Amino acid sequence: MCVILLVHIQSNGPVPHTFSGARPHPAELAQPVWNVVGVGQDLYTKCSFISDTLYEKTHRVIHLLGFTVQSKQQLQMAHARAAGPPRAATRRRWWRLRQQWRMVGVFEVNQEHEFYHLTCMIKEGMHAAIQTTMETSGQDTPAGGQFRLRQTHEGFEMQTFAASVFAKLRRSLDIPSDEYMNSFCSEDCYLQFVSNSKSKADFFITNDKRFFLKTQSKREVKFLLSNLQAYMDHLEKYPHSLLVRFLGVHRIVIPNQMKKYFIVMQSVFYPDDRIDVRYDIKGCEVGRWTDPDKGGKQILKVLKDNNFKGQSIALGQEASWFANQVKVDAAFLQGISVLDYSLLLAHQPLHRDELEGKYSFANLVIRTTTSVDCGGSPTGSDPSITPLVAETMAEGASDPTEEPQAAAQETNGTSTETRRDSELQEFLEHHRRLLPNCRNAIHVVDGPEHRYFVGIIDIFTVYGWKKRLENAWKCVRYPGRVFSTVRPSKYSHRFCQWIQDHSQ
Repeated sequence: MCVILLVHIQSNGPVPHTFSGARPHPAELAQPVWNVVGVGQDLYTKCSFISDTLYEKTHRVIHLLGFTVQSKQQLQMAHARAAGPPRAATRRRWWRLRQQWRMVGVFEVNQEHEFYHLTCMIKEGMHAAIQTTMETSGQDTPAGGQFRLRQTHEGFEMQTFAASVFAKLRRSLDIPSDEYMNSFCSEDCYLQFVSNSKSKADFFITNDKRFFLKTQSKREVKFLLSNLQAYMDHLEKYPHSLLVRFLGVHRIVIPNQMKKYFIVMQSVFYPDDRIDVRYDIKGCEVGRWTDPDKGGKQILKVLKDNNFKGQSIALGQEASWFANQVKVDAAFLQGISVLDYSLLLAHQPLHRDELEGKYSFANLVIRTTTSVDCGGSPTGSDPSITPLVAETMAEGASDPTEEPQAAAQETNGTSTETRRDSELQEFLEHHRRLLPNCRNAIHVVDGPEHRYFVGIIDIFTVYGWKKRLENAWKCVRYPGRVFSTVRPSKYSHRFCQWIQDHSQ
């Protein structure tokens, strides 16, 4: 018996810190730690039938090895703790856990949160990665930027992919590096977003709610990087595209514990202070209903297609641009065999001052300048903003006293008219629009009475053999019904048709 116990003790590895109740830094887990109560608890758990004589023999063997075991009463208490609470208490704990995960909302990742140490590492790694990008100048093309930057920290390693490419994209969106760093590396805790999505990914938001972090699979990250050149070309040709903006791809490696890829995205719903409802639209009906939740302020549910029945996206004169831009973006996604993407949609009422100032001259100058500069100029030469302001003033004018001014402009000569038409043509051929004067203008479209937040997300699902099998099964399971798993061409057409039917 003594030999068996001796072998058991020698094979016993480092004792988990869970016995002490503290949550260690991941780097500590690799250090061998002997916990006297842990050894005794392990032995007693393995030999729950221990008698007084056996206990004394066990005590003598462990004492010879240089360990001190607590009294038998203490071992019994340790065994009771290891055995866990009664069955009824366990059921209650699981019920509370299920109830918590049914809640859909935003929760602070504080020191008691299970992901607190992970987010602390992400902050440290992001700070070093952004700092390195600021200090080094590399090529701005995906071909030269798909290198992997490895940075070793205490207890983990941070890897950054295509840093210079995403830095260029951030500059085109007028996101300074210091602001980007402050959002990710401030002392404020990240927020965890728990949604009613079927995705198994973890979502985190910076405390200012400006940027999203989402864990991704290796396959999804590989797909994004392999299509990064096409993605950047599309955004360069259509600077006001509705595709979500990816701002970084990273991987965090904690030895012997975790390897996670995550991407950084610009939040579509920013700022969200006045947003009252959110939708995730795919243009189909099967599985596209969410029970609206009227719970507490932390409850946040994203509604779906069937919840939107009887409603419309009232954009006024922007409706045509919106529908056409969705077609352009959907055609791009069809070209890379992507399906199952969604249109994120939210709205909030416009305030009176926002409505009244929409067509003021000062506001139009700012909006036109932003519209020309945002995304950079694909052709390398920006058109003059003056003709664009004049054109917009003419479209937005409702005061009859402005008509003589418009008539006076028509007498300036044929050359001026031709120049203006040429500049407007250059502006419109890249499908630009007059962006609103607000933060996150790329994802904001103003209608007559409401401000809409729109963006196309989830562009990683490829129509491979798995999706083909799923399509065949759903054709049998849901005959005559509209579901999401279809060919990319069919998905694109149906998606655009839904937008066309619901925009006005």
